[in-house]
Amino acid sequence: MNILIKGGHVVDPANKCDGIFDILIEKGAISLIEKSITKEGAKVIDARGKFVLPGLVDMHAHLRQPGREDEETLYTGTLAAIKGGFTSVCCMPNTNPAIDNQGVVEYIYSENKKIGLINIYPIGAITKNREGTQLTEMGELKKAGIVAVSDDGSPVLNAEIMRRALEYAKMFNLTVVSHCEDKNLSAGGFINEGYCSTVLGLKGIPAEAESVMVAREVELARLTGSKIHIAHVSTFGSVELIRRAKKEGIKITAETCPHYFSLNEEDVFGYNTNFKVNPPLRTKEDVISIKEGLKDGTIDVIATDHAPHADFEKDIEFEQAAFGMIGLETALSIAIKELLNPGVINLKQLVEKMSLNPSRILNLNKGTLSPGAGADLVILDVKEEWTVEKEKIVSKSKNSPYLGCRLPGKVAYVICQGKIVSITQ
Repeated sequence: MNILIKGGHVVDPANKCDGIFDILIEKGAISLIEKSITKEGAKVIDARGKFVLPGLVDMHAHLRQPGREDEETLYTGTLAAIKGGFTSVCCMPNTNPAIDNQGVVEYIYSENKKIGLINIYPIGAITKNREGTQLTEMGELKKAGIVAVSDDGSPVLNAEIMRRALEYAKMFNLTVVSHCEDKNLSAGGFINEGYCSTVLGLKGIPAEAESVMVAREVELARLTGSKIHIAHVSTFGSVELIRRAKKEGIKITAETCPHYFSLNEEDVFGYNTNFKVNPPLRTKEDVISIKEGLKDGTIDVIATDHAPHADFEKDIEFEQAAFGMIGLETALSIAIKELLNPGVINLKQLVEKMSLNPSRILNLNKGTLSPGAGADLVILDVKEEWTVEKEKIVSKSKNSPYLGCRLPGKVAYVICQGKIVSITQ
């Protein structure tokens, strides 16, 4: 089916496109972008008053399959992604079994082919079973289709192993995604170490548990000349280290998540376990630093770190509850509310951080509306508002810290590989 999108405000940073255009989709690809297009027999979508953007790319999500289908599945994660405007999602390897061999990679691609809605790309483990001791066969994983390597959820504590991982990944043009956490500093902690942890009587996790490891990764990237990507940046110190490393020419990129620029440690008052996440919510000063890092390009990507958990893992005492919160359905709206509407960044920058940059970092060939490219795009009404309601969450888990919040930005259409996969009007 040919699709003709009429009169939308197209924002495509890759092609420096920012204006009112029509878009013709033929045979699953972008065929033409011009001021006015007519095409007999095409399905017409009226996009007047809305923005037409490249489909969003989430380079950091936990879809739990295989192993924890009670929390999330590839299918329910796909539905959550579509609702949030994502056409491509990279799933982290902390599954059971871990994504540390070709069989699991092939399984994920096979299962997603059956679903047939959006693109799902596996990220392979750095070490076998994510235990931090023995490197995986990255070459074989690359052949099977991984797009990066990470032990996310667990840091690679041994610096020698991380050095060899960086060297090994470089041979296959794979980016290493680092979960920066010094477990010796964070062990036993539940929230950010500081005033709030003292008042609440909860053991804290110091900001240095993150920044110490970021500093190590900077030096290892300098030593090896390899690409390093820092996951879920949450602290002022980490932003400063990454900013300095970029100025020195080190091949480093970084991501943060919506909760690190919209929430802070004070939100934990009340012991609501939906606010328990790792790394923890930090100080108001850290939030300001994260926003500054997004504005000046120190932080390249906004990822969700979508971490679904079943009710029985969250509806318990704070100390025993699992770390993590879902984010695929709310990430775009939180970014609009906290970054776009206040003028921290503009829409072009937002598209770069949620589509183009993650695609480039992982060599996905996404994040663009270039003629000939696969037709992955989202049609967005930035003015329309919606309320986060538990019963309307399509993720299998409901552990969102934004329940009850009124948010701007409603996804009208999602088109992936030339097919309309959602209509929420």
